[in-house]
Amino acid sequence: MTAPRFLQIHWLASYPGTLINRDDSGLAKRLPFGDAVRTRISSQCLKRHWRTVEDDWALNQIGPEMAVRSREVPEYRVLPALEAEGVATDEIRKAVVLALAQALYGDKAEDVSKRQALLLGEPEIRYLISKVSEIAAAAADAKSAGEAVKTAFKEEKANLSSMRKNGVLEAGLESALFGRMVTSDRAANTDAAIHVAHALTVHAEQGESDYFTVVDDLARDAGESGAGGIFDTELTAGLFYGYVVVDLALLKSNLGGDGALAGKVCEHLVHLIATVSPGAKKGGTAPYAFAEALVVEAGSRQPRTLANAFRQPTAARSEAAAAALAAHLSSVDEAYGAHEKRHHLSLQPIEVPNSSRIGLDGLGKFASAMASA
Repeated sequence: MTAPRFLQIHWLASYPGTLINRDDSGLAKRLPFGDAVRTRISSQCLKRHWRTVEDDWALNQIGPEMAVRSREVPEYRVLPALEAEGVATDEIRKAVVLALAQALYGDKAEDVSKRQALLLGEPEIRYLISKVSEIAAAAADAKSAGEAVKTAFKEEKANLSSMRKNGVLEAGLESALFGRMVTSDRAANTDAAIHVAHALTVHAEQGESDYFTVVDDLARDAGESGAGGIFDTELTAGLFYGYVVVDLALLKSNLGGDGALAGKVCEHLVHLIATVSPGAKKGGTAPYAFAEALVVEAGSRQPRTLANAFRQPTAARSEAAAAALAAHLSSVDEAYGAHEKRHHLSLQPIEVPNSSRIGLDGLGKFASAMASA
């Protein structure tokens, strides 16, 4: 088998009595699919938790520096650094920081609420601190300092992209994996090597309104009746199908051609997908679960989701969902040929066509070997 181009990861995970991902009205996110409306977990929610988790398989344990997503990097990272270094006066520092914000976030950057959060790598942040520090130290007053920053960013249009000569990792590991867009410096954009689908329940949505009260301890002790507050929220239960694709060629390119590093990323990713639960209302729902089934495939054809196995809603049982997934995969193999190499993990014995059942560590090592090939 030649070096594969894509790694595909399919997973099933069950969450009872939770509110994993909310919409703007505070209700569970939903998606019409096939014959039913499903509960949904957005790809942004999934990626956020995989990016920020702290455990042995965290992304920050891989090696390369991470990144910071914020719309206030100049105020929260650059300004404190200038103050700590004692660079120039307070007025000059504020002027260069505002000018930097306008260069990064646009002309309306003075209003923080109108900025869009930008993903910047730690090396890039150090670069920005160094650049504005040099300008501030040489400035005679606040006005000239601000103008000098604007001029520097106009003359050196590719301020961030100029760092790409040192590799995409200057923008942080997250950028190399999940991509980023920089409107002020488009050459600094990075294409995502990891593509994440929205997860959806394999069955119709299952939700309930949870009515609850808050007891006022002091009022109760005083003999008063009644609650200190009356509330309601939505709770859902669901067995979710999720799908992730890794463009291995692009991943290696984004990582400077380092196949071993690409392998390490994919091994960590498999562990994160299997064991990290997204979720809100953690204190009230404990939304933690491990995947009940995981299928990892490596091949060079265009990837294809297996979500269509659930276009007709299935029973909310992992055995039924796994059987539907396996049947759909068998049909795909029969129609198009079984060209992918695959292994799977499952809590119950299930038959996945052209696949062997192994544990999570073995599945991670398989993903690593395919990525580093």
